[in-house]
Amino acid sequence: MSVKDEVLKQLENNKGNYISGGQLAKTLDVSRNSIWKAIKSLEKNGYQIDAVPNRGYCLAEKNDILSAFSIGQYLKNKLDIHVYPIVSSTNTVLKEMAEQGAAEGTVVIAEEQNAGKGRMGKSFYSPSKTGIYVSILLRPTIPAEESLFLTTSAAVATARAIEDVSDKTADIKWVNDVYIDNKKVCGILTEGAFNAETGQLDYAIVGIGVNVCFPEGGFPEEIQKIATAVFDKQTDSTNKRSMLIAHLLDYFMENYKELASKTFVKEYIERSMILGKKILLIEGNDTIPATAMEIDKKCRLKVKLEDDTTRWLSSGEVSIRIN
Repeated sequence: MSVKDEVLKQLENNKGNYISGGQLAKTLDVSRNSIWKAIKSLEKNGYQIDAVPNRGYCLAEKNDILSAFSIGQYLKNKLDIHVYPIVSSTNTVLKEMAEQGAAEGTVVIAEEQNAGKGRMGKSFYSPSKTGIYVSILLRPTIPAEESLFLTTSAAVATARAIEDVSDKTADIKWVNDVYIDNKKVCGILTEGAFNAETGQLDYAIVGIGVNVCFPEGGFPEEIQKIATAVFDKQTDSTNKRSMLIAHLLDYFMENYKELASKTFVKEYIERSMILGKKILLIEGNDTIPATAMEIDKKCRLKVKLEDDTTRWLSSGEVSIRIN
């Protein structure tokens, strides 16, 4: 770990309190000049650090830059966390790491994505510093058809984490979206590499994007009516993104450990916002009116069509009918 990273860790652990340059130098066994250079480098990266003679350095409490240390202070599970200011897509970056042999539990997080990926080939709007964009690498010994449970367990974990850090209630729209007040706040995309001989996953990547607060100027026109954020004001989200990520990761890893028993499925069903409602099945350019009837223990959705026939869906896209 570089001196810069070590200094950031110490500042994060003492956020809001002063720590002297001499104490930092002694703790890290480096020169005072090395500490000064590390502080200046952190300031160039956007960290607000107060420096007061005879008191030392203090990382301002309103600082809200994501780092492995800002997240790690709330995290129970041991994970290999990599944080970037901007990437094309956290799923894409982590896929490259997976192909190079990265271990299960490797996590890629970005402040911004310029090519965020959604389901069905859609893009995911990922502006800087107003959301969290997280991808988790897993190497489960499960058949390919059970990868759906990775998505559903992530939805439950995200809903719990949102409720931990805010006063909002989070619901789930089958199969992979988390909603607040009937608007989308989170999308989840699970991608995997399959072994043709065994029929099992070589690895899976679970990507989670959450709108933490509203971007300046609001959401783009095409999603303005359907998107929302966890917090109404950006000032309300200060220091909450790191906590949200940590809680999300811990809940997800707890669910992952229970993948065989699938204990999270009950909560997934209870959080459903579509059961009993009129919906539209989206199949290509076609929309098919239906009613959402039931979600079973396999997280399949039972729908009744207008001709009273029923279908079980294990994947796909649905929307709630307004009328």
